[in-house]
Amino acid sequence: MSGIRALLGFERTVADLARTEAFYCGSLDFVREGVIGALPPGEAEILGLSGREVRCLTLRLNRQWVRFLEVDPPGAPYPAERDATDPIFQHFAIPVRDMAAAFARIDGVGRGPISRGGPQVLPASSGGVSAYKFRDPDGHPLELIAFPGGPAAARSAEVPGLFLGIDHSAITVTDLDAALRVLTGPLGLTIAGRGLNRGPEQGRLDGLDAPEVDVIALAPPVPAPHVEVLHYRRPERTRSAATAGPADRGSTRFVVEAEDPGAVAAAVQELGLSVTRAAEGRACFVTGPDGHGFLVRGPGRP
Repeated sequence: MSGIRALLGFERTVADLARTEAFYCGSLDFVREGVIGALPPGEAEILGLSGREVRCLTLRLNRQWVRFLEVDPPGAPYPAERDATDPIFQHFAIPVRDMAAAFARIDGVGRGPISRGGPQVLPASSGGVSAYKFRDPDGHPLELIAFPGGPAAARSAEVPGLFLGIDHSAITVTDLDAALRVLTGPLGLTIAGRGLNRGPEQGRLDGLDAPEVDVIALAPPVPAPHVEVLHYRRPERTRSAATAGPADRGSTRFVVEAEDPGAVAAAVQELGLSVTRAAEGRACFVTGPDGHGFLVRGPGRP
């Protein structure tokens, strides 16, 4: 059986675990889960990290988790001056109970803002959400989002606190059709919604002039968190597609579960994409058309 059963969590490569923990826990109310340790057996090999020292820190925000990797010797730092039109710009959307209070907590921390003029309220045609984008200490983008109602707001209605979890991770793609062939084909995600965002509010949110962006929500069988695909029609990209390997600090990966990772790997390879399989066949690492990574695990793996 091919396809993803659930989006379990995320991995993000950083320079310094202590700095990362101080930022995410101190500013965004994540909490540490367990102790700093090593990668699970076999994962270093499929991520191409064999021969490097890798330290892992897992932080949880309510029901969702992110595992941060510190790699020695390190890969490339987060590249400067990459904006939302670049595939390296993969962000987490963190729903918040009160946008003004959340913005006050994070204003001036990390590497600074992406959005212009503080939180933006998008028009009803773009969902009517209030949102704000900024960067963590390594340069990774993050988004705060407040939903005016509907299923997204209902999912976290009973969750305590100001920062309510991770609703989705968004990836920018250069070829929308090619990305959807992978995501809705061998990965088995379902299109749950799509729209075209534009206007001055979207421009201020993204820190871009006059953007026009396709927004496609893709859901696994378990609906949260999910994947969001962004395809910028405008402005035109002026740089080549960026890729970052797992050792590089521009790298963020989805950690997903599939009933049969081998079947997923075979289906992805039929599309001509890169796949690395674990020796025992119960995990694989898929690299999408724009370099986005999916670590695919079998049921019951740690």
